[in-house]
Amino acid sequence: MSFTSDTAKEAGKRSTRAGKKNRTTEETRERFKDLLEANFDKIQEDLEQLAPEQRIKALLDLAKFVLPTLRSTELKASEKDFQPIVINLGSGINPEADE
Repeated sequence: MSFTSDTAKEAGKRSTRAGKKNRTTEETRERFKDLLEANFDKIQEDLEQLAPEQRIKALLDLAKFVLPTLRSTELKASEKDFQPIVINLGSGINPEADE
């Protein structure tokens, strides 16, 4: 099959471009949401039958579909960058104060 203007148009419709949402992904998410909503009571019953550890694991697995996944970040600082926070609660309460 050769690449013609018609096949190029079709490929362009299916391609992903920056800022353009993937229609297939959106449709799949919408269908999955509808599936969950239609079976919410049954899912609730099934979760109640699980052991606490299994229930927590199942809820965390389901949360991946609803909540955005956050990336872990690392804080890099040297001792000279560190500024301690000192809270003085009044006279005689500060352990560093001279008596």
